Amino acid sequence: MDIHKEIDTRGLNCPLPILKAKKALADLASGQLLKVVATDVGSVRDFQAFAKQTGNELVEQTSSGTDEAKEFVHVLRRR
Repeated sequence: MDIHKEIDTRGLNCPLPILKAKKALADLASGQLLKVVATDVGSVRDFQAFAKQTGNELVEQTSSGTDEAKEFVHVLRRR
């Protein structure tokens, strides 16, 4: 996957990861990919809803780490 921009929202809670992603997507051209790294467990659901509402494609969602240090990675394609 050819990621064009990556933002780190670790330690931030809703709605900050979404707001930062929205701002980052505005800087990308149509079709480019944005990778967002988050620690907020609610970000999984938030990014699914965000993609549906905005028309940006949620290409991938993954999680890794232990329960205490879980990280969630969201990859969005700019519409």
